[in-house]
Amino acid sequence: MKRRKTREVKVGSVYIGGDSPVSVQSMTNTDTRDIESTVLQIKKLEDAGCDIIRCAVPDMEAAKAIEEITKQIKIPLVADIHFDYRLALEAIKNGVSALRINPGNIGSEERVRIVAEAAKNRGIPIRIGVNSGSLEKDLLQKYGKPTPEALVESALRHIEILEAVNFNDIVISIKSADVINMIESYRLMSQKVDYPLHLGVTEAGTVWRGTIKSSIGIGTLLAEGIGDTIRVSLTGDPVDEIKVGKEILRTFEYVKSGIQFISCPTCGRTKIDLIKIAQEVEDKLSSCQKNIKVAIMGCVVNGPGEAREADIGIAGGNGEGLIFKKGQIVKKVKEEELVNELIKEIENY
Repeated sequence: MKRRKTREVKVGSVYIGGDSPVSVQSMTNTDTRDIESTVLQIKKLEDAGCDIIRCAVPDMEAAKAIEEITKQIKIPLVADIHFDYRLALEAIKNGVSALRINPGNIGSEERVRIVAEAAKNRGIPIRIGVNSGSLEKDLLQKYGKPTPEALVESALRHIEILEAVNFNDIVISIKSADVINMIESYRLMSQKVDYPLHLGVTEAGTVWRGTIKSSIGIGTLLAEGIGDTIRVSLTGDPVDEIKVGKEILRTFEYVKSGIQFISCPTCGRTKIDLIKIAQEVEDKLSSCQKNIKVAIMGCVVNGPGEAREADIGIAGGNGEGLIFKKGQIVKKVKEEELVNELIKEIENY
C-alpha cells in the first residue's frame, strides 16, 4: 500500500514519517510522579509492542521524575505538557525524546522560542496536538463548532509559531471524538503540509466501542495512505491500545510479525466448542511474533478451504478436529486435546 510521503522525524530510536514503518503509541494512565508504577506500566507496554510512550507532565515533580523513568525503559518517552513552558524545559533536561505541546498555550513568543531552541539543541521534536475539545475560542466563534476546517486552522497557527522561530522538527495530530470530523481533518491537513501525521480518535471510549471507532477512523486514513504513527485511545488498560493498534497495522500489512487469525463465526453445523477454542488459542498466542496465518474453522464446509489459505489451522468435526498445514491434514485430535496439540504444531512450525 502506497503511503503519502512526509518528512522524517526522529523520536529517540524511532523514526516517524518518510519511509519508516507506521509506529504504535500509547499513553500511561499512572501518576507520572509515581516512578515505580509508571515504569512497570511502560515495561508491560514494551512487551506488548509499544513503539513510543507518552506521559502526562502536570507539574515540576512529574517533570523531574522523567529522568529516572527514562533510565529504566527502552522505548522513547514523550512529555505531554500544557501551559507552563518551564515544564517543557525541565522535561528536555531530564531526557525526554519528544514534547507534545501546543505552542499557542504556553505563553509568549519568547517562551516558545526558548522551548524550541532547547528542543533543537537536544534533537527533540515537538508534536503539535490539536483536539476538538480544546479549540481556541475565536475559532469556535468563526466556525460555530469544531469543524475539520477549524481544527486544521488551529494546527496551522501552531505550526506557524514554531516555524517563526526556525523550528521544523514537527509532528502533527488533529484529534476528534467524532470519527467523521477526524477523518476529514486529517485528509485536509495532509493536503497542506508534509509534516508526519499522528493519527487517533480522541476519547474513543471503552475497549469495545473505542476499538470500533478507532479502527474505522485510523483504518480509513491508512487505506488512503495517510498516517505515520497511531495511537488508539481507550478507556482501560493501555496494553489494549497496543493490541488494537498492532492489529489495525497488521490488517494493512504494515506489521509483518505476529499471528494472523482466521476464525469462523460458527453455525448450526459446528459440533465442537469453537468459540472457546478460538479464544484459548488467541490468548495463548498473544505474545507470539511468528509471521504465520492460523485458521480456526468450525466444520468441513469452509474449514478445509480456509485452512488451505492458512499456514496452519483446524477444521472441527464431531467432538474432534483436523489439524492442517498448508491445506494438508497433519492429524486428527480429540476436542479436549485440540488446543494444546495446535499450539505445539504452531510452536514447532
